[in-house]
Amino acid sequence: MHEIRDITIIGGGPTGLFASFYAGMRGATAQIVDTLPQLGGQLTALYPEKYIFDVAGFAKVLAKDLVHSLTEQTAQFHFPSFLGQHVTGLEEEDGHFVLVTDTDRFPTRSVVIAAGIGAFSPRRLPQQCADPWYGRGIFDNVADPEAFRGQKIVIIGGGDSAFDWAHQLRDRAAAVTLVHRSDKYRAHGATVGEVNAAVAAGRTTLLPFYELHEIIADGDRLSAIVVREVKTKETRTIEADCVLPMLGFISDIGPLAEWGLNLEKHEIVVNSLMETGRPGVYAAGDITSYPGKLKLIATGFAEAATAVNQAFHWIYPDKKVNPGHSSNMAVFGQKDD
Repeated sequence: MHEIRDITIIGGGPTGLFASFYAGMRGATAQIVDTLPQLGGQLTALYPEKYIFDVAGFAKVLAKDLVHSLTEQTAQFHFPSFLGQHVTGLEEEDGHFVLVTDTDRFPTRSVVIAAGIGAFSPRRLPQQCADPWYGRGIFDNVADPEAFRGQKIVIIGGGDSAFDWAHQLRDRAAAVTLVHRSDKYRAHGATVGEVNAAVAAGRTTLLPFYELHEIIADGDRLSAIVVREVKTKETRTIEADCVLPMLGFISDIGPLAEWGLNLEKHEIVVNSLMETGRPGVYAAGDITSYPGKLKLIATGFAEAATAVNQAFHWIYPDKKVNPGHSSNMAVFGQKDD
């Protein structure tokens, strides 16, 4: 059982990080609980090396750098983040909530759900031969591209992540091979074009109509893989130091569906106050739905501010909903209006 907080934020993506900062700005205590092993949500898990162009104040910003800035912004309030936590329930006890995970219990006076597309996990390779190699030769996310410098990399998949990493790791890797079981790709046309240009220049190998068949090891080190042509069943061996399966993610709102929230198509329907239908529980970001909803980082920030202000007023009715101007706040060393 942890110390009770005013606001517990479910989700450590950009919306959740900004909600944490905003709670500190309002003088509330807060904490983040997330199922992923690192902060940043989809920005960290899916495309840390991609530029984002529609965040106010940045002409362009790498996803990982935006996460770093958001983390630095909220760090001034020294709120804890609990990662690798799988939420299992929400209870009410002695006039407050208790957020329950598979290992802990987090007392809280209110909840802000900023869980993006819900708890999501990478799709695993269906071949059983791959199972023992996860984490020691097979990696389903790229937290640090430099960790793959000089390696022979095989990427399996045909979507945005597969093609993005084939393009972004090219200059770091000794060799990049992209394997997909068809020649129909789900990636952006521009990225496919960049990879095809690298293939034409002999800097990348693209193998459509192939799938993983076998792992070859040199002792306890992955040294190569065998791929099989899906139609002819012919096989070929590819030297490899690592395999990156980029097969998409499975998302699920999980136990949130049982919390008495207004739900529609696995999204939380909120009103203009970011209320979810259960008093004291608010939501913001991609997990929310309302008329005219835009799933953008920019709108997630605004929704986080609304949700936190409403939660703060709900906990402390004598406190105003309107926070005033941050340039006049004592919390930042300024003079209050």
